[in-house]
Amino acid sequence: MKLLRVGTAGAERPALLDRDGTLRDLSGIVPDIDGDLLADASALARVRTAADAPGVLPALDPAGLRVGPPLGRIGKIVCIGLNYHDHAAETGAAIPEEPILFFKAPDTVVGPEDTVLVPRGSRKTDWEVELAAVIGRTARYLSSAEEGLAHVAGYATAHDVSEREFQIERGGTWDKGKNCETFNPLGPWLVTADEVPDPQALPLRLWVNGELKQNGTTAEQIFPVGEVVRYLSHFMTLYPGDVINTGTPAGVAMGQPEPKPYLKAGDVVELEVEGLGRQRQELKGA
Repeated sequence: MKLLRVGTAGAERPALLDRDGTLRDLSGIVPDIDGDLLADASALARVRTAADAPGVLPALDPAGLRVGPPLGRIGKIVCIGLNYHDHAAETGAAIPEEPILFFKAPDTVVGPEDTVLVPRGSRKTDWEVELAAVIGRTARYLSSAEEGLAHVAGYATAHDVSEREFQIERGGTWDKGKNCETFNPLGPWLVTADEVPDPQALPLRLWVNGELKQNGTTAEQIFPVGEVVRYLSHFMTLYPGDVINTGTPAGVAMGQPEPKPYLKAGDVVELEVEGLGRQRQELKGA
């Protein structure tokens, strides 16, 4: 299923994109798309039954209707740094022996076509298309990558916007360059795991002002999705509604020759993970 949330920011309603591409209202079936829904097999079954029954779910007119983040009440966002062989190579970094972790606050999440704000004083705002995995079952001390995948409810397109000077040159942790306002557009859809048979075979692409910058595949990941979930479960408990941003392929501004083409107000970024939907953001000054 392709689950999404539509409406004004903070007042989104649950919806579904059916097999014919028609937007359907789920608000009569479930209150929201969130961790509670993803952990409730009977509620998900009701959604599936309604989606397959003609005329049960009212159609929504998408014209002028904002698409919000496809997940509400996000618990935590765990991010994996330097998780693609080609991205590590372009930045001159050694291949990590274990996953590199950092966090983004849930309040960085915005919709897939919402404005992204360039922080005040920023000189090095960068782009990163990523595959996001959304947890659907509580995960503690998992023993295998297969178990890890079994705890994933679905997948989404994520934009891990980053300010490299804040991240690398200002001391402390990476979090300074990762948690600026609007720095995690998510969506448009949460695609349930049954529709993504192999999360290690997904093309990812990103364009800036119409120019292709990133053109990679999740096959390049150093630590595959299932292994990432297994690994994280030994350091923290993962709950339904938690999000894992699984890293970005080569092609970021930081990895390009000088002068590096960092983002500025007025730029337009478009990105997609194949099968998970496309985003478009216009950048403005904070």
